[in-house]
Amino acid sequence: MKKKKEAIDNLKTHQSYPATKAELAAECDNLSDFEAEDKEWFMKNLPEGTYNSAGEVMKALGLTEEDSGMGATKPAM
Repeated sequence: MKKKKEAIDNLKTHQSYPATKAELAAECDNLSDFEAEDKEWFMKNLPEGTYNSAGEVMKALGLTEEDSGMGATKPAM
């Protein structure tokens, strides 16, 4: 997935929960700023189920806070 940061931001700020895989896939499919390749990856890699938070979706997809650019930063040397 090329736009991990944007996908995580969308999951956190624009998606309502709980959400099923079908609902998440529909939301993903409606995003005009994501390439077909990223949409296909999302739909292929998200297991069936109902998700109660962006964190649950991220965990299911193997995405981390570091992928969003919001994770812990290393101290400057």
